[in-house]
Amino acid sequence: MPRITLIGYRGCGKSTIAALLARRLGIPWHDADAVLEERVGLSIVSIVRDRGEPAFRDLEAELLAGLLGGEPCVLATGGGVVLRPGNRDLLRERGRPVVWLTAPADVVRARLAADPTTAARRPGLSGVDPLAEVAAALAARESLYRGCADAVFDTAREPPERVAEAIIAWLERWDAAAASGTAAPESSA
Repeated sequence: MPRITLIGYRGCGKSTIAALLARRLGIPWHDADAVLEERVGLSIVSIVRDRGEPAFRDLEAELLAGLLGGEPCVLATGGGVVLRPGNRDLLRERGRPVVWLTAPADVVRARLAADPTTAARRPGLSGVDPLAEVAAALAARESLYRGCADAVFDTAREPPERVAEAIIAWLERWDAAAASGTAAPESSA
């Protein structure tokens, strides 16, 4: 089981923070979208365009199950992994602790607009420009993320290094609570 699983919308910093956490924890990390693209040999944009979103979600679910059964690691999931009930069940059963990274819609839009790989790696799934769907997608997914999360960290106010430090501090409290059989700690950000 992974030592920590990161969930959240695209552009919230999952891959960046996963790399920082992995280095600090001394364990590997995986970006689920990158692993999926490597295994299938196609970009997510190509998979969605050529096979449809349901086929992409099938591949994503299969990959999630495999990654959650593998070595201890930091796992950065795809932004829509929470859309399927079976994935949410897997996250709660085998992906804990699950950390939800958040940012307001305007921050996410700005990050996506500034990333030159957005068009090639982050398809719009509602048939519109990926930047236009941010606010609606965040609102639609909020309860799904919340239902899986053991902790929530806002990535808009602090640089990734500080967010990673806050997660490490929280994770230490999480591990101590698990070892003593007490309630899991609240996140601090």
